[in-house]
Parts: sequence; structure tokens; C-alpha cells
Amino acid sequence: MGKYESNELKDTRSGFGQGLLELGQTNPNVVALCADLTGSLKMDKFAKEFPERFIEVGIAEANMISLAAGLATSGKIPFVGTFAVFGAGRVYDQIRLSVAYSNKNVKIAASHSGLTVGEDGASHQMLEDIALMRALPNMTVINPCDFNQTRAATLAVAEYVGPVYLRFGRPKVPNFTPAEQKFEIGKAILLTQGTDVTIFATGHLVWKALKAAEELDKQGISAEVINIHTIKPIDIEAILESANKTRAVVTAEEHNVHGGLGDAVAQVLAQRLPTPMQYVAVYDQFGESGKADELMKKYGLETDNIIQAVHNVLKYKHR
Repeated sequence: MGKYESNELKDTRSGFGQGLLELGQTNPNVVALCADLTGSLKMDKFAKEFPERFIEVGIAEANMISLAAGLATSGKIPFVGTFAVFGAGRVYDQIRLSVAYSNKNVKIAASHSGLTVGEDGASHQMLEDIALMRALPNMTVINPCDFNQTRAATLAVAEYVGPVYLRFGRPKVPNFTPAEQKFEIGKAILLTQGTDVTIFATGHLVWKALKAAEELDKQGISAEVINIHTIKPIDIEAILESANKTRAVVTAEEHNVHGGLGDAVAQVLAQRLPTPMQYVAVYDQFGESGKADELMKKYGLETDNIIQAVHNVLKYKHR
């Protein structure tokens, strides 16, 4: 199996900010709106360089979505930026009717998702957003894993016509994907090949899945790791091809166990290729205030949890 290394830690929200800046320099139709979180979303460079294409709406997320829908109707490509808890939860009605229902070309940039918001606590730790967005017709859901991939995803999202929910985070995480790698919406990425078990991971859990695979290799277990950066539309072909080879599956995500990556993969397997499966996710709980790394450990989202899930699923293989 190939080994991935990272010599730098970078936050995925900065990947979005960099991608947005580059879009501003190359695509005059790209506009940006933010709900009083310009610095937190790393949209400040875009705002400074293109003030005529940036709208600070203040703490008025519902209005921001409505403005973006109008801009999309006029041919612009609006990126709206806020925290995931507001970008998916507070404005769900506006997204449903003004964006998804009418299939508007609005890009929802949702930062500070999951437990890694840390000390902000349960009120801001959005663990249900993928489930909410997956349920909306016409909505594409993307959850990249590091700085480079978030930047690439931002560029790809601008070229795609239709509503997109782009999810990223606050903490600095290993930046390991190639800077020049093209982002293909709906196309999973095979990171390591294996024969005993497949680990489908998304977002911050991709790196931990790779570390789990390295440790499992030392234990004589061959794990295939696949980065599912696009959760909707999910790469059915990649899931079936890998599961057909390994006949055992683990999913890993920084999200509630209900409605996220695990359920998306399970839906594919239940319909096409029933396969023993284990989830690594937050088990139907709200978070709490604390340091990001301590919360990830407490709620079972670490490399060791992925390894344990692999051992658990292998017990049911070939029964």
C-alpha cells in the first residue's frame, strides 16, 4: 500500500478562501456574500480585491440566501459564506424553496462544521448538515479533506451549474493531496489499494483513515482507503467495485451516524451488493464545549476507532 505524508498543517477554510480569490481573478461572474463572518470564512482577500462583487449582509442569513438566489437568476455565480450551523440549519427553508426547488446556481460555503468547532460548543457543532442537504432534490453535497482539495473543490463548484453545499472546517489538518489534482464532482478517489476491507472516508477523517490503514497493514490487514469527497451524487461505481473486492466496509465521517456518508454508502450496498459494514461517526448525540482533538477522541472519531471498526466488521465477513 502507498503511504501518504504531510509536512504542513492547514485549515480547509483557508483552502476555500484561496479558491474564491482565484475565482475572482478569473471569473467576473463570481460574487460573494457573507453573514458577518468574513474573516472566519477567509473571504477577506476576495472582499478587499473585489469590493464591487462582495456583499456583507450582516447577521441575516435568510436574507443572504434570498439575495444569492436573485443574483443567480441574473446570471451571477454567488458564493454565500457562513458557519455550517447557520448555512444548513437556520436557513433551511430559504435553501429548500429559493435555491433547491428552483434549481438556482447558488454555492453554499459552510465552514466550522462538525465537532472541531471545539470550544464553541453544541450550539455551533453542526453534525446534521450533510443529512439535511442530502435530502434536498437538486442539491450537490461536497466535503473535501484538506486545504488543497478544498481549494480545488471551490474552483470546480464554480464551473458546475446548480446548487452546491460545500462543507469545510476550522482546524488545521494535514495537507496531503496533490496541489495540482483536478477535482471531479461525484468521482471518488482511491488512495490506497487493499483486499481485506474498504474504508470510505470523508472530510477530516480521510487522513485518519490513511493512518489507520498503515497500522492495519502492520497487523496483516490489507485496507483499501477511498476518499468520498462528494457525498451527493455519490460514486456508486467506486463503492461497488471496492466492496465487491473486499466484502467488508467501514465508513468514517465527522457527522451524525444518521443521514451522512455511512447511510449514503449503505443505501448503495443495500440495493446492489449487501455487505458487512461498520460506521465511525457521532452516535446520535449533540457535541459539547472542549478542545477539538479531545472531542474527536471522546466521540470516537480517531484513528484507533477506525481500526476497531475494521476488526469488528471482519468478524462478520464470509459468514
